[in-house]
Amino acid sequence: MKIAIVGAGRIGATTGTKLARAGHLVTFTYSRRPARLADLAGRLPGASADTPAAAVAGADATLLAVPWSVIDDALSRLGPLAGAVVIDATNQFSAAGLEAIPDGWSAAEFNSRRAPGARWVKAFNTYTAHFQAEAALRPVTQRAAMFYAGEDSAAKMVTAEIIRSSGFHPVDIGGWAQVRYMEPPRRPGGVYGEEYTAADAMRIVEAIRNDLAEAARLADQLKRVS
Repeated sequence: MKIAIVGAGRIGATTGTKLARAGHLVTFTYSRRPARLADLAGRLPGASADTPAAAVAGADATLLAVPWSVIDDALSRLGPLAGAVVIDATNQFSAAGLEAIPDGWSAAEFNSRRAPGARWVKAFNTYTAHFQAEAALRPVTQRAAMFYAGEDSAAKMVTAEIIRSSGFHPVDIGGWAQVRYMEPPRRPGGVYGEEYTAADAMRIVEAIRNDLAEAARLADQLKRVS
């Protein structure tokens, strides 16, 4: 697949590196230090660096991995995203802490409304870049679960394949009604910041859809403690 990586920070660089090494055609874009983009691309097979609009043109998926404070600027530089698969790896943190989301929306739904027509999926936001880099090296049978959520089934299929390529087991937590369980803050009953096996993650997802009290109990009981 052709994948645009928007942001050259820890998550963007880590995920882009894994995907390039897995054989995807990765294009890095959007950084305050353009040399950083060229350096990343120069060290990876099939990778390149380009302007934001050029990077997303023709991409099968775009990974948005920028600080919360610059999302609007990044989206404006990408241009129209109607019909594009956008994987949102952001979290609503700022220098002041956790940002409030208006109107009771989840962070994912709020961001999707900032890019009308985009086929928005939330993923790659629940683990630190350091954990992702290390866990991706595990054998297939020992892979950690990675949750994802969205309303577009075809976009979610693309996201699931990208998650597999990055070294994790994809677990569909649901749509916008369920996505807040994988968003910060780290809290009892939530899966943000916690590691699960694929089987345990799927037990939690099933409970989220049927029994929220049981889902909260399982989320706390089944998390791996390092």
